[in-house]
Amino acid sequence: MAPLGGAPRLVLLFSGKRKSGKDFVTEALQSRLGGNICAVLRLSGPLKEQYARDRVLDGLCFLQEHGLDFQRLLDASTYKEAYRRDMICWGEEKRQADPGFFCRKVVEGVSQPIWLVSDTRRVSDIQWFQEAYGTVTQTVRVVASEQTRQQRGWVFTPGVDDAESECGLDNLGSFDWVIENHGDEQCLEDQLENLLGFIRAKL
Repeated sequence: MAPLGGAPRLVLLFSGKRKSGKDFVTEALQSRLGGNICAVLRLSGPLKEQYARDRVLDGLCFLQEHGLDFQRLLDASTYKEAYRRDMICWGEEKRQADPGFFCRKVVEGVSQPIWLVSDTRRVSDIQWFQEAYGTVTQTVRVVASEQTRQQRGWVFTPGVDDAESECGLDNLGSFDWVIENHGDEQCLEDQLENLLGFIRAKL
């Protein structure tokens, strides 16, 4: 079935470890391009929304008994971390049944010409976008040293940091773009300007 989104001029698939700065980078790009030109798509958005709904439908009544808040699941809070492992397991079950489930959800109704998918995690995610949108799709890896990530609050968590959601693209090979985000602001700025030049050439 064809995707329900528009026909983008460029789809950038961002990936990286927790606390590497994927959201920071994509939001910085969007702020400079403008929301009418550039959409940030989060595969975790429909995952978290569906997760919250399904947990209620499953009879666990998370919204009532645990006060599960969909909006808080979207941020980078400790709230989200408390549910992360269960969400990972739930999401894997969904993907095994339908690898494109969350990809199709996230592109519904998107009309901007530039799409930044901020949290690509699996080879199947990349394959889906490549098959759906072809040569306008490019991969971007955001990298940060372990020390830098620790300074940003990252702590290794078994069942999370060694799961496919974090490691699924470790052996992908080459990416079209690599953004080094080790804490050097000028270095990051230079890389963003380079990527922005490429993006604007597609408009």
